[in-house]
Amino acid sequence: MIPDSPMPHQSVRGRIRYTSRKPDKYGQVRGDERFHFTRHSDGKVTLRAHCEIHEPAPSVLRDIVYSVDAQRRPMDCHVRLTVGDRFCGSGWFLFSEDAIECESYSPSMGRVSQRVALSAPIDGFGTHPVVADAWFLAGFDWSTTPRRSLQMYLPSPDLRGATAPLLAEIRIDAEYLGDETVSVPAGTFRTRHFRYLDPGDSGFSSEHPPYEVWITDDEDALLVQGGVAAPMLTWYELIELER
Repeated sequence: MIPDSPMPHQSVRGRIRYTSRKPDKYGQVRGDERFHFTRHSDGKVTLRAHCEIHEPAPSVLRDIVYSVDAQRRPMDCHVRLTVGDRFCGSGWFLFSEDAIECESYSPSMGRVSQRVALSAPIDGFGTHPVVADAWFLAGFDWSTTPRRSLQMYLPSPDLRGATAPLLAEIRIDAEYLGDETVSVPAGTFRTRHFRYLDPGDSGFSSEHPPYEVWITDDEDALLVQGGVAAPMLTWYELIELER
């Protein structure tokens, strides 16, 4: 037996269950997300997430590896996507102070290179795993500004992220709703409650319904539960956690 080797980083792993809240499918499992955060001693963090959406068709299978620096500024991200059990595309994104670069390949478009110049820092990069949607919000001071307009980029403007990886600019509002204690299968947690709101010109492929998330009130800022309003009517719960 090889003894455990002490490492300077910290790891958090977990699993989120996706269910439906549509009246004819209420409580039915519609997907699954497994995540792994690695926090390094210099403050940098890498998220690895494996996401499966079974319903509605076509199914979506997503793998992402996303890193940010100690100030939560995006560094790089890799996205690989399968839609309807067919390879949809693979993309790599690199961030600097004045630009975002993308190298992507998909059967529908072939090889694509993008470079977007930035005149000001963006608020963040959305990667589509729900754990990342929640964790992203912990990077702001909400004590004096309980509602913000966020300027971001995504690897897909589709609400499920089910298109070949390419840079897409969006703007979405987020508001802090208060503190709550929440119990889910993974345990009972002190949380902060947030809501995303589409201002009407967000840049998504269709208007995003209101989207609420509850995240742990600690450094890890993990999604405990969340849900998207009609017509999507989806629900997310943390069912496994290992710190």
